[in-house]
Amino acid sequence: MSRRRDRIGPGLLGLVSPIVVLCIWELASRLGWTNPVLLPSPSQVIAALFALMASGAIVSPLAHTVGLFAVGYGLAVLIGTGIGIAMATSRTLYGLLEPLVEIVRPIPKPALVPVLFLFLGIGKATMITLVVLAAVFPVLISTFQGVRGLDPVLLETARTLQVSRARTIVSVILPASLPMVLAGMRVALGIGLVLVILAEMLAGEDGIGFRILDLERSFQIRDMFAWIVVLVAVGGVLTKLFDIAERRLVPWRGRS
Repeated sequence: MSRRRDRIGPGLLGLVSPIVVLCIWELASRLGWTNPVLLPSPSQVIAALFALMASGAIVSPLAHTVGLFAVGYGLAVLIGTGIGIAMATSRTLYGLLEPLVEIVRPIPKPALVPVLFLFLGIGKATMITLVVLAAVFPVLISTFQGVRGLDPVLLETARTLQVSRARTIVSVILPASLPMVLAGMRVALGIGLVLVILAEMLAGEDGIGFRILDLERSFQIRDMFAWIVVLVAVGGVLTKLFDIAERRLVPWRGRS
C-alpha cells in the first residue's frame, strides 16, 4: 500500500507544472495578451481535438506514424543488439566494424536525407531507413558496453561447462546485459519518434508529421495544435508501455 502511494505521489506532482502552464496560457488568451490566430487557447485546441476524433480522421495518420515507428524502431533494436553483441564478443568483428560505427554515428541523421532520396527515392523505404539509422546507435553502444561489462566469471563458467556459443549468448550474455540494452532502447525510443515525424514532414504523404506541416502551410492553426497534442499523447503512451515492459523484464531495477 505504501509502495503504491509512493508511485502515485510523484505522478500527481508531475501534473502540477503542465496544468499551471495551461492555466497561464488560457488566461493570457482570454485577456488578449496573445494573438488567437497564431496561438489559440488550450480550450480551442481541445475543441479542435474532439472534432478531429469525432470525425474519425485521426485513424489513418495515427496508424501511418505508429506503423512506421514500429517497423523502424524494431529493426533498429534487432540490428543494434545483434551488432553490439557481435562486436563485444569477437575481436575480429570489433576491429572490422568499430571504425565504420565511429564514422557514421556522429553524423546528424537529417543530413543523410538527401542521400537517401537519391538511392531510395521519396517514400516509406527512406523514412524507415532514416529511423533505423537514428535509433540503432544508442542500442548498439549500450549493448556493447553492457556485454563488455559482464562479470568474466559468468563467461568462464559457461566455457567450462562447454556451453555452445549460441546458447551462451541467449542464456547468459543477453539476460545479464539486458538492463543496459533496455537503457539504449529507451534513448532510441525518443530519437526514433522524432525522426519518424521529421521523415513524414520531408517525404511523407500521410502521418502525424505530414498533417502538422500541411495544416501549418494552410494556416489551420487550431487543427495543427490538435495534431501536436495527438503527437504528445503518442509519445506518452509509448513511454508508458516501455516502462511496463521494462518493469516486467528487469523487475529488480529501481527497487530500494
